[in-house]
Amino acid sequence: MTYRLGVDVGGTFTDILLIDEDTGDTYRAKTSSTPEDQSIGVLRGIERACTAAGVRMSEIGEVFHGTTVATNAILEGKGARVGLVTTDGFRQVLQIARSFVPGGLAGWIIWPKPEPLAALEDTVEVVGRIGAHGDVVTELDEEDVRAKLRTLRSRGIEALSVSLINSYANPAHERRVAELAAEELPGMSVSISSSVLPELREYERTITTVANAVVQPQVARYVANLESQLREAGVDGRLCILRSDGGLVSAAVAADSPVNLLLSGPAGGVTGATWVAEQAGYPDFLTFDMGGTSTDVALVQNLTPRVGRETTVGDLKVRATSVDVRTVGAGGGSIAHVPPLTQALRVGPQSAGASPGPAAYAAGGNQPTVTDANVVLGYLPTDLAGGEITLDRDAARAAVKPIADATGLESTEAAAAGIVDIVNENMFGALRLVSVQQGFDPRDFALVAFGGAGPLHANALGKLTGAWPVIIPPSPGVLCAYGDATTNLRNETVRTLVRRFGELTDDSLRELLDELAGKVRASLVEQAVAEEDQRVVYSVDLRYHGQGFEIPIPVDLDTFDGDGGGLAALRTAFDTEHQRLFSFVLDTEHELVTVRATAHGPRPDVTSPELEAGDEDPRHAVRAHHSIWVEGSELTAAVYDREQLRAGNVVAGPAIITEMDSTTLVLPEHAATVHRSGCLLIRPIAREC
Repeated sequence: MTYRLGVDVGGTFTDILLIDEDTGDTYRAKTSSTPEDQSIGVLRGIERACTAAGVRMSEIGEVFHGTTVATNAILEGKGARVGLVTTDGFRQVLQIARSFVPGGLAGWIIWPKPEPLAALEDTVEVVGRIGAHGDVVTELDEEDVRAKLRTLRSRGIEALSVSLINSYANPAHERRVAELAAEELPGMSVSISSSVLPELREYERTITTVANAVVQPQVARYVANLESQLREAGVDGRLCILRSDGGLVSAAVAADSPVNLLLSGPAGGVTGATWVAEQAGYPDFLTFDMGGTSTDVALVQNLTPRVGRETTVGDLKVRATSVDVRTVGAGGGSIAHVPPLTQALRVGPQSAGASPGPAAYAAGGNQPTVTDANVVLGYLPTDLAGGEITLDRDAARAAVKPIADATGLESTEAAAAGIVDIVNENMFGALRLVSVQQGFDPRDFALVAFGGAGPLHANALGKLTGAWPVIIPPSPGVLCAYGDATTNLRNETVRTLVRRFGELTDDSLRELLDELAGKVRASLVEQAVAEEDQRVVYSVDLRYHGQGFEIPIPVDLDTFDGDGGGLAALRTAFDTEHQRLFSFVLDTEHELVTVRATAHGPRPDVTSPELEAGDEDPRHAVRAHHSIWVEGSELTAAVYDREQLRAGNVVAGPAIITEMDSTTLVLPEHAATVHRSGCLLIRPIAREC
C-alpha cells in the first residue's frame, strides 16, 4: 500500500491527513501550531497520524504541504532586508506606487501609508535601457552595475531584487545583472522580474519581484529544514508545496518563487472543498473556512475555483495568480471587546491565537473569544482535537461576563449570543464580497463549511446567505490538508503581448499558445511529470482599447480550427464577462494584453470512501443530551457521534454532531442528512420533504 500525506499549517492548529491511496481510508492528526518553527508541529502531527494508521513513516510516498511561512513573513514584517536594482530614473518606483487609499473619501487623512518592502536607501539605479519592443536603447554599463552592487553589499542587504524597465520584452540586461551579482554578492538569493513576473506594468512587476526577494531566504530555509527533518524521521517521499492557485510545485521550485505561495494555506481549503463537493454532487458552491484566527471564503463554479491575477496579504498587493479568496479577521480565537467611546460590541480582528488561546483552553488566556461564547452557549463539547484540548466552561463564562456587564445585557448567555451573531455577520459580509459583489446570487450555490470552527457557524451562515444545502465534509477541521493531498502539480508561463485584435490572426495567436505550452510542459517534466500525463489550459487578459485594466478570459482551443473563430469567440466571451461585471459593453476594438498557459499534472488517484447505508433514524449515534442557548431560550439538544452515523440518517435540530477535529451545530427547524460520501447536508426542514 502507498500513502500520501497532506499538511496544512494554520495560525492556531497544524492539520495532518494521511490517505491510503488504495482504500481511501484517512487518518487525522491535529496539533497546536508552533510559530517559532512550523516544522516542529508538522513532524509531531505526522508521527501521530502514522501511529493512528499503524504505518511506518517510510511508507509515505509523497508529502503535500500548504504553508503560511511566506504569508507570515509579510504580515509580521520579518522578511529579509532587500536591495533593489532599477533602471536609471526609476529609483522611486515603489514610493510612487499606485494612487489608491483604502477607506472613504477622507481615508487619506488617517491612512498610514505602509513603508515599501525595499527602502529607498537600499535602491540603486544602473545605466542601461531596454525599449518597449525589446530593443536595446542604451547598453548596460557593467562597471556601473558592479559599483552599485558593492554599495548594496555595504548596506547589509540580505536578498537582491532586479527590476529593469521593459525587461518583460527582453530579459538580457536583468540576466546579466544577476550574473554580476553572483560575483559581487556570492551566495545571496537574487530575484529578477523577467523570471518572477514577465508582464507589463512597471510598479506591479517591481513590487512582486521585491516581495519574492523578501520571503525567499526564509522560505528556502524552512523548506530545506523540513526536507531534512523528514529524511531524518524516515520519510523518503517527495515534498511538494501548494501554490496560491491551488496547484502543487516541487519544494525546489517553491523555494525559488515563494511569492506564489502567499495564499498557499487558503488555496488548500478551496481545493479540498472542490473535492468533497464533487463527491456530494454540487458543482457550484461557496467555501467557508473558519479557523482559529481568520475566515477565508471563495466561490467555485462548475468545480472550478475563480482565480484572480492579484494576491493581497495585509497591505501588500502583488501580481501573482491565486484563488480568489477573501479573508476576514473572524475565527474561533477572535477577541470580543467593547470600546469605551461607543459602548458597541465588537469582535476581532485581534485573536488569542494558539497561545494563550481562548479562556476555555485554561492555558492563561482570559479575554472573551468566539470559542468562549460557543462554550457558554453549550455548542461545544468539553474536549477538542480528540481530547488534546479540554475546555473549561467556568473560565469561558468568567471571560464573557464582562461583555454582558459593559453592554448592559441581562445574562452571560445573551452576551455570548451577541458575540456569535456579530462574528456571523462579519463572515456573511465576506461571503457577499465573493458572490453578490461579483454578480452572483448566493442562493444559486451550496455552502461548503470547514475548518475547526466552520461547522459550528455553518447553519447560521446558510440562513444569512440562503445558500443550501450547507455541506459539512468529513474531517472538516483538516480539509485544507485534504486539499493539499488531492490536488495536482501545476505551473504556468506568461507572455505580455499588447496587440489590438485587428493586428492578430487566429494562426498567430495559436502559434504563441503552442510556444507557451511547450515551455510550461518542460517545467513539469523537470518535476518528474511525463508530458503525456499533462493537460494544458490557456487564458488571455483582454480589454477594450484605451481601458486601464484587463479581464482574464479562458481560451477554448477548439475555436481555433482555422475558420477564424478563435478571436471571435474571445471577443464574445469578453463582452459577456464585461456585461456581467459592469452591466455594459463598448463598441470599441478589443485588445489582447497577456497570454498565459498553465500545465496540470495528473490528478491523484485517491479512492473516495462510501459510508455504510442506513435508514433515516440516527438514534444509534446519540451519545448524550445537554442544554444549549438558541435565540434567547434554553433548549435540549441531542449530541451525536459522527463516526456512528450512516448514509441516509437524518439528524433533526437542535443537535450537536461531534468528531475528532470539529463540531457541527444543527439549529432548530433544520436537519442534516448524511450523504453516502460522508458529508452532512444541512437544509431547512421545510425543504427536506
